[in-house]
Amino acid sequence: MNQNFMKERAILPLILSMSLPMMFSMMMASLYNIVDSYFVAKISENAMTALSLVFPIQNLVNAITIGFAIGINAIIAYHLGAKEEKKANIGATQGLFFNGIHGILLTIICILIMPSFLKMFTSDSETINLGIRYSNIVFSFSLIISLGMTFEKIFQSMGKMLITMICMLSGCITNIILDPIMIFGWGIFPKMGIEGAALATGIGQTFSLILYIIFYYTTSIHIKIKPKYLVLSDKTYIKLYSIGIPAGLNIALPSLLISVLNGILATYSQIYVVVLGAYYKLQSFLYLPANGIVQGMRPLIGFNYGAREYERVKKIYNFSLYFAILIMVLGTILCWSIPEILIGMFTTNNNTILAGTIALKIISIGFIISAVSVISSGALEGIGMGGPSLIISLLRYVLLIIPIAFILSRFMEAIGVWHSFWITEFLSAIISHILYVKIILKK
Repeated sequence: MNQNFMKERAILPLILSMSLPMMFSMMMASLYNIVDSYFVAKISENAMTALSLVFPIQNLVNAITIGFAIGINAIIAYHLGAKEEKKANIGATQGLFFNGIHGILLTIICILIMPSFLKMFTSDSETINLGIRYSNIVFSFSLIISLGMTFEKIFQSMGKMLITMICMLSGCITNIILDPIMIFGWGIFPKMGIEGAALATGIGQTFSLILYIIFYYTTSIHIKIKPKYLVLSDKTYIKLYSIGIPAGLNIALPSLLISVLNGILATYSQIYVVVLGAYYKLQSFLYLPANGIVQGMRPLIGFNYGAREYERVKKIYNFSLYFAILIMVLGTILCWSIPEILIGMFTTNNNTILAGTIALKIISIGFIISAVSVISSGALEGIGMGGPSLIISLLRYVLLIIPIAFILSRFMEAIGVWHSFWITEFLSAIISHILYVKIILKK
């Protein structure tokens, strides 16, 4: 197999071939998120509130497993570009081993902390009960998630985007099909309610992992995962964590943000908690495809950086940014043209729809400019600069938005929280672009 297509093929068709399958997959994943919430909302508004409160911890599980897998991706792509295949195999093997341990620990910890976590945000016994019932099943699949994410990034590091697309789509489609069947009880299936939604999610994730394993053993690929490569003395695991921890924090920070904003908004009305949960489901339809661009871009930048093709690194960044901006333009148009329809997918409460419509229009002001931060952060991860990438995410999810939201909410209540989103995106974009340009010029 020849991996040199990453540094020899024309940049525009190369990015399209790497990113489009991932964009399509991520759009389907975001569609699943929306469909899942749509069916849960049919159970009751309390069920939707429970889902919104559990979401930060679900995102934390994804953050830890995906973040570490991004470290695996960067290490493999770099060593393949530098023609160091053995080191790439060591990175893949150690990565799979450690991420499996992460999955086991997350299962135990998340199930234990959920009752106390839910009580921090609501005193409604029904909402707490629904949240516990949902989370007990969802977090039982944490090991499956961690192994699946690891295989996903291993295949992506070699440019095998079609395989990852097939596996991701299969899992998402399985989820979408099983959701109404298991929630409402169709045919031979009993009516399971919110537990059905959780189980459908876990079955879809399991199906994706099975497909990854089948592809690993039936296709000719560069990377080999074997016990002999579990050589801890070479300290590859230190490199994995040096990239994976910042990358994981990048993904985990929205969980912290959502929890803090839920705390601020709950003081005014539970309606705003539902609106925030609905918004994060909807925004995934934009940011997950943008993340698909990042996933296609990251191994390209890592490979070309390892091969010392620095001009190509800069061009790949620029093309990726243009595509991300296009996605955000489309999202902004949707949020301003049909906000009532979008929020109406998650609730039938007229007051909630009205509040959500206002929120979408305000928050979407920052969509287009946010593309700069998203692409800059992903590009820095691709060249192994996890620290600067983390700084960008800290600005977007903690250092700027939380104090701005808190201050504005004192004067404008929930409206102030919505304004904090676009203000933060404008400030973060300026800082992240300066940071990326300085680092890439120095390199």
